[in-house]
Amino acid sequence: MITPLDIQNKEFKKSFRGYKESEVDQFLDEIIEDYEKLYKENIELKDKILILDEKIKQYNNLEETLKDTLVVAQSTADEVTRTAREKSEIIIEDAELMAKKIITAANEEVKNIQKEYGNLKKEIFIFKTRFKSFIEAQLISLDEFYSKIEMDDTNIRDENELEEYIDGADESNSESQNMGKVDNEVDDLGA
Repeated sequence: MITPLDIQNKEFKKSFRGYKESEVDQFLDEIIEDYEKLYKENIELKDKILILDEKIKQYNNLEETLKDTLVVAQSTADEVTRTAREKSEIIIEDAELMAKKIITAANEEVKNIQKEYGNLKKEIFIFKTRFKSFIEAQLISLDEFYSKIEMDDTNIRDENELEEYIDGADESNSESQNMGKVDNEVDDLGA
């Protein structure tokens, strides 16, 4: 490529009947000036093109890096989502298992309480039955005792009769012991 300096240093041979030298020099000066501007502008544009090419390469590299980063980020997000889903399923399974255990334990506790309640009702029934039998036996003993006292008050006249009266009281004590046997029999029935 011809440079402005090449144009400026160019020497033409002189010939007869040639162009007017001053006009050719003036025209060459104008060409040199315009060409120099174009030449400098061309160099500047080439430099700008190189700079822009570098920037384009950088942007392309950045674009590739961003694409790779997005791919990695997406795969990481997918992995995190999958892991979170698996963990949530495990937590739900554990919670359901724990709930079943709690419900089973509560049902067992209810059964135990119902069984204990049944046993207490049975014991109360047995106590009531025994106590009623005891009270009835005592009332019968008291009635017999007071009946005998009333009869004996009128009949006791000597010591022999008094001894018989005491022996009769011993017999009513043996009747109370017989009521104790009745209580034992009630126990044997499982009441």
